[in-house]
Amino acid sequence: MTTAAVPAPAVAAPAPRRTSSARGRVTVNAVMVAMILYFLMPFWWLVVAATKDNDALFSTAALWFHSPGAFFTNLQQLFTYNDGEYLRWMGNTAIYAGVSGVGATAVATFAGYAFAKYRFPGRNLLFSSLLGAIMVPATALAIPTYLLLSKVALTNTMWAVILPSLLNPFGVYLVRVYVQESLPDELLEAARVDGAGELRVLFNVALPTLKPALVTVLLFSMVGTWNNFFLPLVMLNNDKLFPLTVGLQSWYQGALIQSGANALFTLVIAGSLVAILPLIVAFLLLQRYWRGGLTVGSLK
Repeated sequence: MTTAAVPAPAVAAPAPRRTSSARGRVTVNAVMVAMILYFLMPFWWLVVAATKDNDALFSTAALWFHSPGAFFTNLQQLFTYNDGEYLRWMGNTAIYAGVSGVGATAVATFAGYAFAKYRFPGRNLLFSSLLGAIMVPATALAIPTYLLLSKVALTNTMWAVILPSLLNPFGVYLVRVYVQESLPDELLEAARVDGAGELRVLFNVALPTLKPALVTVLLFSMVGTWNNFFLPLVMLNNDKLFPLTVGLQSWYQGALIQSGANALFTLVIAGSLVAILPLIVAFLLLQRYWRGGLTVGSLK
C-alpha cells in the first residue's frame, strides 16, 4: 500500500510587507525633513540677514552670509538707536509677557480646578461657552475690548495689554483635563478628612501635582503675549509703551517712508533675531514640563 506524498503548504513570503513598511518609513522621514527645512528656513534667513549692512541686504545672496563682523555693528546700533529705544521696548515686552503669563496661569488654574472638582449649577453650560471661546480669534475681540477699556480710561496704558491677556480659555481647558486625569478624588477627600481646608487642599495637594500643566499654560501665555501684535497696536499710541512687535513695525514703516535711506532695515532684522532668543531659552528650559502637560491634553 502506497500513500501519496502530501505537498508542503506554501509559506507566504513577508518580503512585500517589509518593503511596504520601509517605503512608509522613507516617506515619513522625507516629509519630516521637508517640514524641518520649511520651519527652519525663515530662522536661517534671519540669522544670515543679521550679518549684512543695509546695502548688502538687497544686493547679496539671500541665504548666505556676507560680513559676519557687520552683525556686531548691527547689534551696537540696535541697542543705542534713539537713546536705547529697543531696550525700553524689550523691557515693556517682558513686563507684558511676565505679568500676563503669571496672571493667566493663576486664572486658568483656579477655573480649571473648579470645573474639574466642584459641582455647581450651570457648570456644563459655562464650560461649553468656554470651549466656544477657544474658537473665537483674538483679533476679532480687539475692537470690542478697546471700546470696553476706553469706558474706564485704561486705553494707552499697560493695563490695556495686560488685562485682556489674563483670559486664556485653552489654558482653562488644559488644566481641567489635567486635573481630571492626574488628581483622584480620593486624594482630595483624604486631605479633607485630615482636617485640611479647601485652600490648603488646593495649594498643598493639588498644585504640586499640576506642575506640568501649569508650566505649559505659563509658557503658552507668555509666548502668546510676547508675540501679540494687533492688541497693542489697537490699544497703544505712546511709543514709550510699545512692545517689541509694535516697535519694530514702527521702525519698518519708517524705513519704507525713507525708501531705505536710513539703516532701519538692518535694525529691524537684528531686533527680530534678538527678540526671539528669550523664547528659545524659555522653551529649552521648560520643554520637559511642556511636553508632559501637552501629552495629557492630547490623550483626552
